[in-house]
Amino acid sequence: MPPKKQQVQEKVHLGRPGNNLKSGIVGLANVGKSTLFQSITKSSLGNPANFPYATIDPEEARVIVPDERFDWLCDHYKPKSKVPANLTVYDIAGLTRGASTGAGLGNSFLSHIRAVDAIFQVVRCFDDAEIIHVEGDVNPTRDLDIISEELRIKDIEFVEKALDALKKQTRRGGQSLEMKKLKEEEATTAEILEYLQSGKDVRSREWSPKEVEVINPLFLLTAKPVVYLVNLSERDYIRQKNKYLPKVFEWIKEHSTGSPILPVSAQFEERLTLLGDEAAALEECKKLETKSGLPKIITTMRTALNLASFFTTGEDEVRQWTIRKGIKAPAAAGVIHTDFEKTFIQAVAYNYSVLRELGDEGSVKAAGKVMTKGKDYVVEDGDILLIKAGAAKH
Repeated sequence: MPPKKQQVQEKVHLGRPGNNLKSGIVGLANVGKSTLFQSITKSSLGNPANFPYATIDPEEARVIVPDERFDWLCDHYKPKSKVPANLTVYDIAGLTRGASTGAGLGNSFLSHIRAVDAIFQVVRCFDDAEIIHVEGDVNPTRDLDIISEELRIKDIEFVEKALDALKKQTRRGGQSLEMKKLKEEEATTAEILEYLQSGKDVRSREWSPKEVEVINPLFLLTAKPVVYLVNLSERDYIRQKNKYLPKVFEWIKEHSTGSPILPVSAQFEERLTLLGDEAAALEECKKLETKSGLPKIITTMRTALNLASFFTTGEDEVRQWTIRKGIKAPAAAGVIHTDFEKTFIQAVAYNYSVLRELGDEGSVKAAGKVMTKGKDYVVEDGDILLIKAGAAKH
């Protein structure tokens, strides 16, 4: 008999499942959040299609994900319609010390963070006498401590409530499978509480798939991935030097290991946006031997959210679809239309990198690189797919 295949346990990620994920810009008051939000969502830098502005309501906008693969496919197919991937970004009101106990906009602020899937945390590292700092002076590591602590205090509150509810259920006792499951959940919830009370964030530990299943429905603030945006003056951003940076790097290394840190200048991005013209903005960057930090911000957030892309191509339309990394072909088909997931038959697939290397579809086919894949195929970032599905039963 052939040896049994070893089953690899799939990694279960913290956070909501699905592809339609949102990011929120978070920070203390007057650190440059709204200026950055306006730049990210209104800028017409780089490729003119990179950052169109589509306001949904005052604090939410969709930004297009800059991707040279999409640009190349559009140049290659010259389609009638071009639909790039986008990312939803929220501008969340400034946090204040004591927010976890309801100070300032406390609870509504924290419920807004609860509703997003990842956090852009803006840290002020610029001195400006005209922009007062809520804490009186510029001290980025103190600001990082305040936000970290407020989010953790709120999480402790959420977890304590969940633990109390579970204890009420397990007090009934009994040996049923349901009771066994509840007791396991109670033990995991107690462990999460202990971890938070020891001053650590949920995201900073590797949890088992079973533990993640307990964590995710709690929508914990400290379980969300964070991308740190270090807001510098224009001068410091251009010369890539700042007196506060070493301490900020040190703090993040200690408290949020592995989280990306991106230097950015809201002041500079705003000035580029006000030039109002992509060519003028590029010219200004060239003259100063620098570039806008915005495209990197968007692509870094997509990576933090564990998102990838596949494409559908042709003369009628080139479209970039957003998926979670590691999903299988039927789930990817469901992103195009929910019926396709249920009626999936197969996917014809080849990767963008192969098309780019060989030049056209004919050459890709001739090289034997076009594959027909079934339900177990894990879609790779950059795949070009043609989905075949049956008729939906209604």
